[in-house]
Amino acid sequence: MRILIIRHGDPDYEHDSLTPKGWREAELLSDRICKMDIKAFYVSPLGRAKDTASCTLKKIGRTATEYPWLREFAPTIMRPDVSDRRMIAWDWLPEDWTKEENFYCRDLWMQHPALIEGKVPEEYRWITDSLDKLLAEHGYVRENNIYRVERANRDTIAFFCHFGLECVLLSHLLGISPMLLWHHTAAAPTSVTTLYTEERREGTAIFRMSSFGDISHLYTANEEPSFSARFCETYDCMEERHD
Repeated sequence: MRILIIRHGDPDYEHDSLTPKGWREAELLSDRICKMDIKAFYVSPLGRAKDTASCTLKKIGRTATEYPWLREFAPTIMRPDVSDRRMIAWDWLPEDWTKEENFYCRDLWMQHPALIEGKVPEEYRWITDSLDKLLAEHGYVRENNIYRVERANRDTIAFFCHFGLECVLLSHLLGISPMLLWHHTAAAPTSVTTLYTEERREGTAIFRMSSFGDISHLYTANEEPSFSARFCETYDCMEERHD
């Protein structure tokens, strides 16, 4: 079985939709995805993800199942460097989160007081439990750190969702603290991440990631990738975002 995790196009956050560039990206993505044999499509309830999916779905006359747990990772916290407002839970300054050794551990990262106060563990478990329930419907039942194969298959399913949420899904499937993925990776808009099952012994499987954040559909069309999900490469570059 294969899983495609697809980030939405360049976002217009004010209107929860796509920018003109985002719509171009979504069209180029659809040319790629339409050529694939996808058994099932799943989509976030947020407009920017649904708009991205719509370009593909309209071309092939398909629909997607909408799940609330595929929305962007929503909890907010009182971040150490910000005292006057709540911030998204997964965007910390490097000089703060790297001091916390527990953030590097998949079993301890969510024990930080700021994350507990922001109910991050509950949100994380809701998402990962929902993912495992869906995978069980497709024949793969999680048992501790591995999946029991009830119905081996080569089906492909696709999620249209968000960067923060993608890192949560990957952290669960790969056994990695999401703090590392949130801060050390950047999946550009309309990027495609691919995982497939590896069943080296009959009846048990893991998920292996064969590609992360692939935007080859943009490069082949000479479309520059969006900067969204990245921060300034050097501090003195005022055109690139710092926060």
